[in-house]
Amino acid sequence: MSSTVLPLPTERRAPVPALAAMALLWIAAVLCVAVFADQLRPYGITQFDLRNRLAPPLGFGGTAAHPLGTDELGRDVLSRLLVSVRISLLIAFGATAIAALLGTTLGFLAAHRRGWTEAAILMLIDAQAALPFLILALAVLAFFGNSLPLFVCLMGLYGWERHARIARGLAVQADAQGYAGAVRQLGAGPLRVYMRHVLPNIASTLIVSATLSFPEVILLESGLSFLGLGIQPPMTSLGNMIGYGREYLTRAPWILLAPGAVVVLTTFSVSVLGDWLRDRLDPTLG
Repeated sequence: MSSTVLPLPTERRAPVPALAAMALLWIAAVLCVAVFADQLRPYGITQFDLRNRLAPPLGFGGTAAHPLGTDELGRDVLSRLLVSVRISLLIAFGATAIAALLGTTLGFLAAHRRGWTEAAILMLIDAQAALPFLILALAVLAFFGNSLPLFVCLMGLYGWERHARIARGLAVQADAQGYAGAVRQLGAGPLRVYMRHVLPNIASTLIVSATLSFPEVILLESGLSFLGLGIQPPMTSLGNMIGYGREYLTRAPWILLAPGAVVVLTTFSVSVLGDWLRDRLDPTLG
């Protein structure tokens, strides 16, 4: 009498939603543009063409020499847009990484030390959450001046308290569940407990939190550059281009609309991807 072995059921992965797939493609395209901006741009970002000042884009009376038109100084909008994408993404990635590292470290420290250390960190978190970050940024930039490293570090102070709250709460929950305490009883030090055991179990939540902070940093950088306190000439960013283009909105709207469209599409794509990752990685939503 022969027995048949039934195959074990295999888990089928849910397909990526169409909107999330489109968002992922857009983010990949933006990253490629940021990496190869110098090879893709047809002109230098400070190269003037005074005979073609405020030239319209191709299809609206312009020529193929300047597909997205030119600005008030005859600079090619496409070339400046490609370099602006690189600078804005560099600021957004750097600031998000700093905020996540700072917040996660302080959150783990509060969960481990407790007592006065935890109370002091929680007070610092509440103070940061209560203080309007835009006012803090304006004060720092007005007092210390502006440079790209300083600007990235300043943007890194935005949103760190969110990561700290999440890291502290999940680390305390890990102690309550027992596995962190069990590893500690086996002789593991605090660094090994949190880096090798706690962090891998909460990494998905922290990643989703970072994807939600990323578009906020892009919008904040655009707002500060729009006010003239962000990236300074001759360097350019998306917010910097929008700030200069506002004066020519009625005569040459393409100067503002091109970087504005990139900001909207990028922040929307990152938000969509963050929502999809949250649904995919959070077991309580499955």
